[in-house]
Amino acid sequence: MQIRNREHQTPFTTKDGSTIRSLLDKSNAPVTNQSLAEAMLPAGAVTELHHHKLSEEFYYILSGSGTMEIDGMEHPVIAGDAVLIPAGAWHLIRADSAMQFLCCCAPPYAHEDTYFD
Repeated sequence: MQIRNREHQTPFTTKDGSTIRSLLDKSNAPVTNQSLAEAMLPAGAVTELHHHKLSEEFYYILSGSGTMEIDGMEHPVIAGDAVLIPAGAWHLIRADSAMQFLCCCAPPYAHEDTYFD
């Protein structure tokens, strides 16, 4: 059994500019097929446009509001929204108000699978 408490996970800044706290991934558990992280974006912040060649992602918005952009299409997002980001899709998220959201990746998130223009 693997249980990790959020408060015991050290936040870090990813290559796209968001602050992430890994909840379950290869760095802290014997994960093989997916990862779960919490992301925080302050009001007015935007992640850098990027894609993952291998990982499909889900974002689940816990609090705040913003705009999700996937392959050039924009859509407002609010708490309670779940977003599918297919592998290979260029994406970013812009925070209108401070945002907290969960990021699920399959296969697990890896810095090496994050690509920019």
